Amino acid sequence: MVGSYTLSEVKLEKHFKGSLPIEADDWQVGVIVGRSGSGKTSIASQLFPDAYIKGFNYSHKCILDDFPEELETGEITKALCSVGFASPPDWLKSYDCLSQGEKMRVDIARALCLTQELIVFDEFTSVVDREIAKVSAYAISRQFGDQKEVYSGNLPL
Repeated sequence: MVGSYTLSEVKLEKHFKGSLPIEADDWQVGVIVGRSGSGKTSIASQLFPDAYIKGFNYSHKCILDDFPEELETGEITKALCSVGFASPPDWLKSYDCLSQGEKMRVDIARALCLTQELIVFDEFTSVVDREIAKVSAYAISRQFGDQKEVYSGNLPL
């Protein structure tokens, strides 16, 4: 089809109205589920802007060097192993050289090293297989204990 089209700039917004009484309940793991495009990411980032893990900065040639300097190597490797990323040769790669699933596991391992009360992961199961998702979820629950976690995604564990 040949033609000339003029498209004006259009801004679309979704507005959600309702209440989520999450402060009143004693909870440790929260899950936001829904179809692709249903607003899970928007809800998570609006509800928990300070706890939302959007991605860490990776600038070194070795992912071990991208973890906070105050952490000992043993703490870093324990976090990496706990999420199923237990290959020392892969720890020496840069973040850019990792697969999407490996990147997600490294991101989760870095989040495990944070000391904040609430951590929010978005789509953390979308780039890993079911077994790695289970291992990662277990590692997160063990690490954070009484802390709170929120997950957003399409794939049930």
